[in-house]
Amino acid sequence: MSGFRRGVRLGIDVGRARVGVARSDPDGMLAVPVETVPRDDLSIDRIVEIAGDYDLLEFVVGLPVNMQGADTPSTTDAREFAAALGRRSGAPVRLVDERLSTVTAHAALRSSGRSQKKSRSIVDQVAAVVLLQQAIDTEKSTGNPAGATIPVDEEPA
Repeated sequence: MSGFRRGVRLGIDVGRARVGVARSDPDGMLAVPVETVPRDDLSIDRIVEIAGDYDLLEFVVGLPVNMQGADTPSTTDAREFAAALGRRSGAPVRLVDERLSTVTAHAALRSSGRSQKKSRSIVDQVAAVVLLQQAIDTEKSTGNPAGATIPVDEEPA
């Protein structure tokens, strides 16, 4: 676990209708679901409010690139959301490749006996758990944080 930065991280899975929020414990042992936030003008305020409950190290925002690693309209949306979250919160934001996190979340929920319809309200939280846990595992195995940080004052492209 050399090089692992101790501290709570909030994982954010940005969707068009909902935003999944997960958190880690300070030692990065486990990522757990926190809340599904409706995607509207108050989404960022709610996430900043959630972050206020923790001694936050950083936000880990999923970056939904396509299977070839290229940007999509969802990638642009996630970047803009992450930049706005950083500006509003003043906390560091790290963008992490989240390819297949939602697919993995749906598969995990199906294997636990939940239908896709019954899972709709929590799948975003589970996707946030998946991307956050992957980021934590990457940092623990390599000693380097996953993804890339965006400057707090960065304007969206």
